[in-house]
Amino acid sequence: MMELLAPAGNPEALEAAVKCGADAVYIGGRAFSARQNASNFDMNDIRNAADFCHLHNVKLHIALNTIIFDSQLEEFADTAVKYAQMGADAFIVQDIGAAECLHRIIPDIPLHASTQMTIHTVKGAETAKNLGFERVVLSRELSYEQISEISRLDIETEVFVHGALCMSVSGQCYMSAMIGSRSANRGLCAQPCRLPFSACKNRDFNALSLKDLCLAEHIRELENAGVDSLKIEGRMKRPEYVAAAVTEFRKALDGGKPDTQILKSVFSRSGFTDGYFTGKRNDMFGSRSKEDVLSASKVFPQIHELYRRERKCGTADFRIIMKKDTPALVHISDRCGNSADISGDIPQTALKHPADTESLSRQFSKLGDTVYNFGNLEYETDSSLMLPASSLNQMRRNATAALDRERIKKNTPSYRIYEDYNFNFPKFLNLKYPSVRISINRLNQIEKADISGIQYIAVPADEIIRYSDRISDDIKNKIIIKPPAFITDEKKTEKMLSELKNLGFKRLVCSNIAYISTGKKYGFEMHGSFRLNISNSCSLKKFAELGLSDTVVSAELKINQIRSLADFMPYGTVAYGRFPLMLVRNCPIKNETGCGKCTGHLTDRTGRKFPVLCCQEYAEILNPEKIYMADRLSELSQTDFLLLLFTDESPQETADIIKKYISSSDTAPAANITRGLLYRGVE
Repeated sequence: MMELLAPAGNPEALEAAVKCGADAVYIGGRAFSARQNASNFDMNDIRNAADFCHLHNVKLHIALNTIIFDSQLEEFADTAVKYAQMGADAFIVQDIGAAECLHRIIPDIPLHASTQMTIHTVKGAETAKNLGFERVVLSRELSYEQISEISRLDIETEVFVHGALCMSVSGQCYMSAMIGSRSANRGLCAQPCRLPFSACKNRDFNALSLKDLCLAEHIRELENAGVDSLKIEGRMKRPEYVAAAVTEFRKALDGGKPDTQILKSVFSRSGFTDGYFTGKRNDMFGSRSKEDVLSASKVFPQIHELYRRERKCGTADFRIIMKKDTPALVHISDRCGNSADISGDIPQTALKHPADTESLSRQFSKLGDTVYNFGNLEYETDSSLMLPASSLNQMRRNATAALDRERIKKNTPSYRIYEDYNFNFPKFLNLKYPSVRISINRLNQIEKADISGIQYIAVPADEIIRYSDRISDDIKNKIIIKPPAFITDEKKTEKMLSELKNLGFKRLVCSNIAYISTGKKYGFEMHGSFRLNISNSCSLKKFAELGLSDTVVSAELKINQIRSLADFMPYGTVAYGRFPLMLVRNCPIKNETGCGKCTGHLTDRTGRKFPVLCCQEYAEILNPEKIYMADRLSELSQTDFLLLLFTDESPQETADIIKKYISSSDTAPAANITRGLLYRGVE
């Protein structure tokens, strides 16, 4: 049976999830959770949540799914240890350095690879398994066929089946960070994508807003695919939303027909979509309307009733023994191997009505506020004895409370914990001038440039194949293959990389952990991308162990944070270009105008233009302003290399920019540039 995994952003939502039939619940604490804007749980709340879940035979997964900075590693470890001691059943993790830290400190706790890791291929899931993850939370953009293929592996798969769909692929969105320093990778997304954007200057159009996902009618297909866990999104949502979603998906899992109209009434954005799952992606865009809000307000009161009563998840059997001049004894058991014994008052000699099985059953069957149904009752006595109803009721309450404690104890995991962690890493000052690398989209962009001072040139894989017979040896020796950032056809992509290896190209950009496996298979020298979101020294160390020769670190690090990283391998930073704010599977311009009238950009409500770069099966939405650091290169002297991103530049513009960075020009930048996040960082 597939697990039904529900969200909870606060204790009331957790209660709703459990009472309405969730098999597991995922929550976040006050730190290191990818939904920092939710109410979330403090330490006391988490302890209570673990007990509540385990009483109901429900598992508790705790999200630790943000990128971590070096300055936070010790706090992260302390927090994780406390959660483990409170009874967390699993941790959801994004940061590979954080995962490695957890493997050392709490080696037995199951780790689930967050959707923020952008795992969407067989090779990606295999790499996650090799990293010690027991489960992968797959990207939302996958089809039934892709999910099926990954689910054949010896690793659990978790699939989103309901809730909000981000426009961007999870883990690859930097819009909120670049616009307002609120990082999606740090749990503080401000959701600027839900504001008006348009390809036609339509100020009321929401070009970056997708309808909510709903796969309630595809449960049997997911089961046939071999999926292990069905995940409902919604830690930011109300308890009523959680109650309705869990109720309907529980119904579907148990063979009933889910009421999608109820789900729409509770929350939707102009309806639902299953476009990624079915491959029918033509009608996926939508925004929250006044009608949607009004519909929700009408159904909330009736939905609240779904979790007002206790959920029964066990049967209580009683054995009562009354002996003269001896405290009465109650043995209670739940048919799951749990039992408890308690004593009560000393029974009295009955004057009229001695206790019997029928009268005792009337008192002990009053289990309405417990998790138990009444089962059997056995009664032993050696004379005509009785106890008042008040004493019997107290014994019943004490017995069920004792059984509760036994159930919680049995269902609460215990772990080996090693707290002698040390996060003091070696750092050697590197004051040499960093080398310069460039990333281009078209080979003709460098036709006017002097590339003699360029260390490496990252070029799209299909561009290399298209012009491989025209690439000179001096350029070929500098080329790093840049494969698709999102892989829609794994076999095709691997065949392309095999062909490039046979053509003599030796280096590969790893923008996803899937490419580490492929890179090793074909013997490429592997170079990490900013898309790996490497933000701490533990991650640097782990990726070096996995075989990266060097990497671009996270674009969300400030200069001083980059300088403090340990020297486990050479690393660099993005120092020029239109940074990609989103990686999207559904082109927003195609949706609004069609490809024939493509404007090449989106306009927001303030008039800023965001270029859209099409890359066959996906698109990148670029920052309006270019990062520029040519006049401040001395401040980047402790990095090993600088990466210049050329997207829509002409050959002459590319040549001019390269010259400025190679010659260490102090030329003042043009207007409308940005320093990225190198100074302001993210929250």
